[in-house]
Amino acid sequence: MVREALRRVLESRGDIEVVAEASDGLEAVALSIEHAPDVAVLDLWMPLLSGQEATRRIVESGCGTRVLVLSMHESAVHVHTALGAGASAYVVKSAASRELLEALDAVSSGKGYVSPAVARHVVDTLQGCRGTANTLDALTAREREVLCMLADGLSTKEVAAQLGVSTKTAETHRASLMKKLDIHKVSALVRLAVREGLVAP
Repeated sequence: MVREALRRVLESRGDIEVVAEASDGLEAVALSIEHAPDVAVLDLWMPLLSGQEATRRIVESGCGTRVLVLSMHESAVHVHTALGAGASAYVVKSAASRELLEALDAVSSGKGYVSPAVARHVVDTLQGCRGTANTLDALTAREREVLCMLADGLSTKEVAAQLGVSTKTAETHRASLMKKLDIHKVSALVRLAVREGLVAP
């Protein structure tokens, strides 16, 4: 239903053609490479392959498709995760449909776009602001993604499935990020996630 609604919004403009729809991250990558659309609109959380990894694969495939991430999350970690993977735009789902169309126009013309609701995170990074967010900056893009998933309540096995990696690899990422954050319990990790706005309290 979500994809159908999104398709109606996009096709409400006569100059936009939806060439394919994907139900999971792996399919999104395959269809992007097959059809090479100007823009792929992805969610950060998709079955089989995360939006971050799907973005990375699409950008690195050389098909020329640019990625617009449409997400419910407004935290700095999620924005940095998406842009770090190569996304050209980040639009929050709480925005009006016209904002999505504006972002699509910007990306199609070779520009970037970030929703005003999360633009402060990009500005803070560029200005080199110090704070707790910079503690998270010590994490790699993959570790930040794992942190987001753990904060959303996924088990290590579920994280592995989302990323398309082994459980052992997911456990390694989890151990590494906890070491960098100097956190030794999952409960403390969740508290950090709540404080940083990754999950609702």
